[in-house]
Amino acid sequence: MSEPAVIGRVAGKVALVTGAASGIGAESARRLAAEGAAVVVADLAAEAGEALAGAINEAGGTAMFLALDVTDQARWGAVVQAVLDHFGRLDVLVTCAGISGDRPLLKGRYDVWKRIMAVNLDGTYLGLAAVAPVMAAAGRGSIVTISSIAGKAGIAGAPAYCASKGGVALLTKAAAAELAPLGVRVNSIHPGFIETPMVLNSLAADPNGAARRAAQASRHPVGRYGRPREIADGVVFLASDESSFMTGSELVIDGGYTAV
Repeated sequence: MSEPAVIGRVAGKVALVTGAASGIGAESARRLAAEGAAVVVADLAAEAGEALAGAINEAGGTAMFLALDVTDQARWGAVVQAVLDHFGRLDVLVTCAGISGDRPLLKGRYDVWKRIMAVNLDGTYLGLAAVAPVMAAAGRGSIVTISSIAGKAGIAGAPAYCASKGGVALLTKAAAAELAPLGVRVNSIHPGFIETPMVLNSLAADPNGAARRAAQASRHPVGRYGRPREIADGVVFLASDESSFMTGSELVIDGGYTAV
C-alpha cells in the first residue's frame, strides 16, 4: 500500500530560514514545516536552533539545524552545499537574520553602523548570492527577504536600521528583476513592530520602555504590536505557489503603520 501524499501549501519544498532560532525566523520555520516543507534552521544560536529543529521533528515535520553567521561568505557556501547534500534541492530562502541596537545620528558610532549593515544588508546579499545560482540552475525558487516598515518610513534614532532595511527592499527588487527570467521569485516582507525577543529585550532595557511601547503601539491603527505568526503566515504565502505571479513585491504586514 502506498504512503499517503503529504498535504501542505509548501509540501515537497526545502526551505532554508536564517535567524531561525527565535522570533519571526523561528515562527516561519514552524509554519513552513507545518505546511509540508523540510526546513533548515540556520542561526548562530546553536542550542536554541537545535531545540527548534528537534521540536519540529518530534511534531512530525522535517528539520535540521545548521550554524550560520550570515556575514560569513564562506559559511554561506558551506551551508548551501550541506542542504543540497542532505536534501538534494533548495526551493526557498527566508532571510530573517537581523539586529538592531542602533544609535541616534547625533550620537552615532561608525562601528555600530557597520555591524547593523553587515548583518541586515550584507547578510541578505550574501544569502541571495549563495542560493541564486542553485535556484537558477533548477529553474525554480522563492526568496523571501525580511525588510521592515523602517525600510519604507524613517524612524528617528534609527539611521542604520532604516538604511539597512531600505537597502534590503531595493536589493530585493533588483534581484527579482534579474532572476525572474530564470524562474526564481524574490519578494520582501515589511513588518511593523512585532513581539519578538529583539523588540521586547530592547523595551526591557529601556527605563521608559512601557511608555515607548504604548507610543509605538498607538502608531499602528490596529492599536497593538504584531505577532510573529502574523508575519510567518506571509512567509508561507510567498514561499508557496499561491504567490506564483508575485516577484519584486513588498508585502506590508504592519497593522496599518504606513497607512497613516
